[in-house]
Amino acid sequence: MSSVSLASDARAELAAIVPERRCDRLAEISALFHTAGAVHLLGRGKLSFHLDVAESAVARRAFAILRRLRVDSEIRTYRRHAFDRGARTQLLVDGSSHAIEVLTDGGVLGRDGLPLDRPPGRVVARPCCRSAYLRGAFLGAGSLSGPRSPHLEVRTPLHGGAAFIRSVASAAGVRMRVIDRESHSAAYAKSWDGIEAYLAVAGATEIVLTLEERALVAGLRAEANRLANADHANLVRQSRSARAQLEAAHSLLSDGALEALAPSLQAAAGLRLRHPSLSLRELAAKADPPLTKAAMAGRLARLVELAEQERAARAAPG
Repeated sequence: MSSVSLASDARAELAAIVPERRCDRLAEISALFHTAGAVHLLGRGKLSFHLDVAESAVARRAFAILRRLRVDSEIRTYRRHAFDRGARTQLLVDGSSHAIEVLTDGGVLGRDGLPLDRPPGRVVARPCCRSAYLRGAFLGAGSLSGPRSPHLEVRTPLHGGAAFIRSVASAAGVRMRVIDRESHSAAYAKSWDGIEAYLAVAGATEIVLTLEERALVAGLRAEANRLANADHANLVRQSRSARAQLEAAHSLLSDGALEALAPSLQAAAGLRLRHPSLSLRELAAKADPPLTKAAMAGRLARLVELAEQERAARAAPG
C-alpha cells in the first residue's frame, strides 16, 4: 500500500464517521476551514467561504455537516493550472447571516467578523470535540506515509493553526511537533505510537489496525533478514575455517610432519582430509571416541598453527 492510498484510506474511514452532536459538527467544520478554507471579501461587507480539498469525499463530508447545521453550500470540481493538473474539489458557502453565525460559533470567525488563525478553546472543550477537530484537520490537510519512514502531518496556513492542533492533540494524549516552512506550517508526528494515537483519537481504527499489522510484518521481515544474514555470515566463517584446516592438514601431510604429531592431532587431520565440508560438530561426532565441538575446534586450530610454523620455518633464510 502506497503512502497516497494509505492517506486516502484514512480520509475515507474518517469521512464515514457521522458526528451526532452539534459541538462535534462545529469542531470538525472549524478544523476543515482552518486547514483548507479561505474567506473572501466580496465588497459592501459581504463574505464568501471556500473549502479547497483534494478528494471529493471530504467535500461531500463538509457539505453534509453544513447541511445538518442548516448552512447551504455548493460543491464544484476543477483542475489546477500547476504542472500536475490534479483534480481538486471546492465547497462554496455564501456569507449569509446564518452561515456567519455558525462559522462564528465554530471559531472560524471572531465576534468582530474577522477570520481567526485558530479557534477559541471553547470549540474543543470536550474530549469528543477534540476528536472531531483532529478528524477535521486530517480530512482538510492531512498526509500519512509509512512504514519505512512513518510520518503524519497536518498543514495549516499559519503557525497559530499548527500550534493549536498540537495543543489539541496533547490534550488528547498525542505527542506532536510543529514546523514552519516557507509556504505553510504543520503539526506532525513521526513515531508509530504518535501516528497511531492520532488516528485512533480521530476515529480511524481500521487504519490503525492496518498500520499495526504492517509494522508487525515489517518487524518479522527485518528479524528474518537479520537471522538470514547471521546464518550466511556463520556459513562463510565456517567455510573459511574448514578451508584453512584442510590446507593445514595437506601441508603437514606433504611435508611429512603430520606423522610426528600426537595421535589426537593426526586423527583430527585425517577426519578433516576425509570430510572437507563437514561442520565442527559433525566432524567431532565422527571422532573415535566422539569429541565435543570445542575439543575438535582446538585440535584443528593447533594443526593450522603448526602448519603456519612449518611455512615460516621454510621461508626463513637458511
